[in-house]
Parts: sequence; structure tokens; C-alpha cells
Amino acid sequence: MNRFLKVSEEVSEAIHAHKPVVALESTIISHGMPYPKNVETALNVERIVRQNGAVPATVCIIGGKLTVGASAEEIEYLGKTGLKVPKASRRDLAVLLSQGLDGATTVTTTMIGAHLAGISVFATGGVGGVHRGAETTMDISADLEELAKTPVCVVCAGCKSILDLKLTLEYLETKGVPVIGYQTGELPAFYTDKSGLKVDYRLDSPDEVAGAFRAQRELGFDGGMLVTNPIPHQYAMDPDEINATIDQAVEECRQKGISGKAITPYLLDRIQRLTGGRSLESNIQLVYNNAALGAKIACALCKGA
Repeated sequence: MNRFLKVSEEVSEAIHAHKPVVALESTIISHGMPYPKNVETALNVERIVRQNGAVPATVCIIGGKLTVGASAEEIEYLGKTGLKVPKASRRDLAVLLSQGLDGATTVTTTMIGAHLAGISVFATGGVGGVHRGAETTMDISADLEELAKTPVCVVCAGCKSILDLKLTLEYLETKGVPVIGYQTGELPAFYTDKSGLKVDYRLDSPDEVAGAFRAQRELGFDGGMLVTNPIPHQYAMDPDEINATIDQAVEECRQKGISGKAITPYLLDRIQRLTGGRSLESNIQLVYNNAALGAKIACALCKGA
């Protein structure tokens, strides 16, 4: 086993017994929500995965180890330490691991950890993508490149609506990453269930998603699959309101000169404040929804293995 990889006993036993396992990211804990709501949410997500028949595997970096299956104490540590924990993407792994440091895994590094451990399904909130104005800034999330090279089925509520969604879809098409709409033909937009943009395919059951992902793996393709699962309608925000709020937050971000990995945490926090906390509640509910679907897809994959 890779000397930098640490898999919990429960997760390791489940993988070797061919039981369903769902990977979960840790950036949402340290950078996505305030304490203690972040820890409460993370533990609830794990509980939802279990309720739907799978084993949760929260991924993070602790003491120079890419940890797959964080303990409750490690989740509490990440939540309390918050923004002081480095946000770790692919480019950060080598230094953080070799120096024995801690890190919160993004979509990219959670996919890496999941794949190294042998986990096929990962549930998150939203994935990164092409940022607004990327035609001049070249600000494109590493998540898209990871989806093109790492064979993990990623369940999300679409791309974060702070991004350029149309360009993100174009990028994924170029990289050969299938974008699946779960029970919808339209790309969800994180806080809202509609974007006006079409996905590649609509699939209506966990069995259908599992079948498509299984076929992709049997073809020997390197990349992953993006399953977009709309936020439950009762928790969706009004598109006009949230888009106006996002535009305001993006402009403030530009004026402050915030760039790189600091953009998303700043925007999510600013949007939460501008909406009086309603966007945070939407964020939490869509993560819960994705955790449940991720577990069902993982169960379907094991059933058909």
C-alpha cells in the first residue's frame, strides 16, 4: 500500500468485502461552513450514507497521510481549525504529505484518495469548473482535469453557480467526461435546480447510473463520470435572486483582487451573508441529497459487480 495512504479499518474491510463505500470530501468541513455547523453537517452526511446502505469514507490529510475514512475526532479537528487547514488540491499533495502536514481535500484530491483506496463513488456538494472571466484569467478548476483522468463516479448538485456553467460544460465535453442528469435533462446549478443548459444524458435510477459507469470502466476509459443531482425543490433558491447575489459577490471579489483557491471560500461566505444564511441551508440540504444518491449508486454498483 502507498506509504502516504491511510485507510480506516472499517473502510478497508468494506472495500475488501466488496461492500458499497462512498467517499466524502473535507474542504466543505474546513472551508465551506462555519463551526460547529460544518461538523454537524459532516457527521449527518456520514449518517445518511449509512442509512442508505453504504459505508462513508471522509477523506482528508492528517499528519502527512492521505486519510480515507476520517474519525469523528478528525472531523471535529478539521471543523474547529477551519481556514487554518490548507486547502489541498493535486498540486499540494506532494509537499503536504512529504512534510507531514494536514490538509482538507477538494473534489480533486478526494477523487485521488478514493481511487487509491479502491472506492468508485464520491458524493459532494458542487464541483469546480471554469470561472467567470476565465478567457482572460485562465482560472479553471483542477476538478475538471481530475474528472478527465480519474475513474470515479462523482455525485454533485451540478457545478457551483459562481462559475461559468456553459464554458464548464464545454470543457467537460472536450475532456470526454459524461455529464449525467439524475432524473433531469437540465444541468442543476447548485442553489437552484435549473440552469437552462442541457446535460449529456438523463438517467432515472441508481441502477441506470451504475450500469453506465460500469460500462465506462469496462471500456478501459481513464476518466470519471459526473452525476448531477438537483437540489430538492423545496430548498432551491429563486434563480433571479441568487444570480443577482452571486453577481454582486463576484464583483466584490474582483475589486478586492481575490484569486486562485481563495475565490470559492470567499464567494460562498459572502453569498451566505448576503442571503441571511439561506444559501447555507440550501448548501447543506443539497449535500444531504447527494449523499443519499451516492450511497444508492454505490449499492447498485456492488449489486451488479
